Amino acid sequence: MERWVRLAEDLPPVCRLGLATRGDRCQLTADDCFHAMENGINYWNWCGVEDGMSDAIRQLGKERSQLVIAFQLQARTEDDAWRELEQVLQNLRTDRVEVVTFYYVERESEWQQIAGKSGALNAMRKAKEQKLVRLIGLTSHQRKLAAKIAETGELDLLMIRYNAAHTGAERDVFPVTQRLSLPVIAYTCTRWGQLMKPTPFDPPNFSPPPAREWYRFVLANPAVRVALMSPFDRKELDENLLLLKDWREPTDEEWEILRQHGERVRKYRRWFP
Repeated sequence: MERWVRLAEDLPPVCRLGLATRGDRCQLTADDCFHAMENGINYWNWCGVEDGMSDAIRQLGKERSQLVIAFQLQARTEDDAWRELEQVLQNLRTDRVEVVTFYYVERESEWQQIAGKSGALNAMRKAKEQKLVRLIGLTSHQRKLAAKIAETGELDLLMIRYNAAHTGAERDVFPVTQRLSLPVIAYTCTRWGQLMKPTPFDPPNFSPPPAREWYRFVLANPAVRVALMSPFDRKELDENLLLLKDWREPTDEEWEILRQHGERVRKYRRWFP
């Protein structure tokens, strides 16, 4: 199981276990983010609101060159996209962000607007020419739509939900991205923590594996370049970082345990598609 990958030739290699924040649902401080970086975690996905990660990015100094920073662009039009990007760069006090993904594109009409004559894609293409961004991607829950957009050749990567309870990307997305050699960034790897919880269908004396094993499950798939963890605090971060000390694929037995519990979680909590 690879530990480091390159998302582009002119970007530093990144650890395949990435770090993401999630606004008020995250208590990571700037020191926690630096702690993750000291352990090799250098793909950072910023949620777009003031938090420990944005504070850390502003303090990076010379260490900035070691990181790949990603954020999700909510704008759909060209003018709004420029304003949003400029605001992000100003807020983070950086001259670039390496990855920009169009945030939660859930309908084809949204993509048509983004890719249209006055759409946000035009702004990001120009930003890429000016080296303000390096990679343009898309974030979506809609697997078939994401795969269809990937086929257009307009994207440098996809950000897709993938975990043991949501394995549809194996069928709908990964065959396309692997054929195109398009990097995939996986999010919701623990299904918002539900994979670490029991279900009424569990066998006797079953204890769900900890978060790091669910990241292991995701990272074992060669179609995934980076799996994003989003720990609540330093304690959860350190628990996740234990994966780095035991970096390997799941054994056949472990994989089966993870897969079966993922199926039980999906069965028990059907409201989450």
